[in-house]
Amino acid sequence: MLKEGDKAPGFSVKADDGEIISLSDYRGRNLVLYFYPKANTPG
Repeated sequence: MLKEGDKAPGFSVKADDGEIISLSDYRGRNLVLYFYPKANTPG
């Protein structure tokens, strides 16, 4: 489990347009990541 201040692990995701986007694409830039709870779960 990540805690506040931890570095995000490397990951890649497919965008709506099919392009693969990786965290490393943003190396050296400021980036805000927001993760939200799975639908219909508490919290």
